[in-house]
Amino acid sequence: MSTTTEILTTVADQWRDAVDAHDPERVASYFTDDAIFQGLHPYTIGPQGVATYYAAQPLGMTATYKILETKQLTDNLILGYLTVDFAFTDRPTKTVNLSLLLKKTAGTWLITHYQVSLLP
Repeated sequence: MSTTTEILTTVADQWRDAVDAHDPERVASYFTDDAIFQGLHPYTIGPQGVATYYAAQPLGMTATYKILETKQLTDNLILGYLTVDFAFTDRPTKTVNLSLLLKKTAGTWLITHYQVSLLP
């Protein structure tokens, strides 16, 4: 059985790889149908809102993350707290905190809640 950190790393790596590839549909595929998504703009529900959000991000944006904390809430829910550096080709890197709630659905771990907060 995988540890919570291993599970979170797998999901976060998939998310990061899709963000780095500027593939909004693939990013969205890692979210549940009812996912609450709060980036740096007003929140949205579900994968379509996630895809729209990431489609609007500039080409060349990349994400580098570090897992700070994980907690297994239930057999099918994992909470993760990360710091993420979003790097751009034409402006300074933006560092944020990211809280993820992962839900195991049909044997697959997906993001069901995504909450970004800016660091001061």
